[in-house]
Amino acid sequence: MPLVTTTEMFKKAYDGGYAIGAFNVNNMEIVQGITEAAREVKAPLILQVSKGARAYANHTYLVKLVEAAVIECPEIPIALHLDHGPDFETCKACIDGGFTSVMIDASSKPFAENIEITKKVVEYAHDHGVVVEAELGTLAGVEDEVKVSAEDSSYTHPEEVEEFVTKTGCDSLAIAIGTSHGAYKFTPAQCTRNEKGILVPPPLRFDVLEEVSKRLPGFPIVLHGSSSVPQEYVKMINEHGGKMPDAIGIPEDQLRKAASMSVCKINIDSDLRLTMTGTIRQFFDEHPDKFDPREYLKPARANIKELVKHKLINVLGCDGKA
Repeated sequence: MPLVTTTEMFKKAYDGGYAIGAFNVNNMEIVQGITEAAREVKAPLILQVSKGARAYANHTYLVKLVEAAVIECPEIPIALHLDHGPDFETCKACIDGGFTSVMIDASSKPFAENIEITKKVVEYAHDHGVVVEAELGTLAGVEDEVKVSAEDSSYTHPEEVEEFVTKTGCDSLAIAIGTSHGAYKFTPAQCTRNEKGILVPPPLRFDVLEEVSKRLPGFPIVLHGSSSVPQEYVKMINEHGGKMPDAIGIPEDQLRKAASMSVCKINIDSDLRLTMTGTIRQFFDEHPDKFDPREYLKPARANIKELVKHKLINVLGCDGKA
């Protein structure tokens, strides 16, 4: 099947109490690992591209990689999404360039300006058969071009969501309930240790999510900054020359709870990068004489595939939903 929008995906996810995985892609191996996993477990999929990825790999290369995935996996629905579009021009370029979904992130602007910018993108996108994700509230952390300090972050105000969605016409809404961008989401001082001695961050604000859901019944909600930062790969990186002792992510059980509610899309980015980096670091430590990229990227792709399968089945609950 050709690339699809997220409209039907989100309707089924909302009604079924699961979420669609939105995975950021930067190169061929990441695209392959994600789509091979989704094909095996029969899961719908969102492949998304950030402004940084477009600068790194080039818009055309990324679109063609995703189009290749569609050809190789014709039995699963795949949407191509712009993650954190910073302005109308970037969104327009992606709409004109083959994307089926775009995010306009004007969450750092005043409420009225966020509405104005988002509405402009929505009008253009809908005229071209493309859907739009918007954002209210600001997440802390660093991811590509998105850099927000903890002091400047803010939870979504539920009392604003109805006016925002009505005036903008957006198709889904990203909200801030305590997730955070990047691998360093929380400091150890913000966390407590569980019975296994593992650092656990503060719980997500499900009260905010529940209130938003009451005000927007049936409307698809999105969570950004939702990588779990798998500690086995943090450990692998640190054991093979890296220095990431304080990389802490969102517990998977909290993400599963969000997916069972009104959250229809959960973004996953840092987990993929950690998996690839850890695998490659280990490979070079164990095979210092190797130099062929195909040799070290092959196990990295395989580990990404296994990680994504785990996310699709155990965190998102969207296996068998294609």
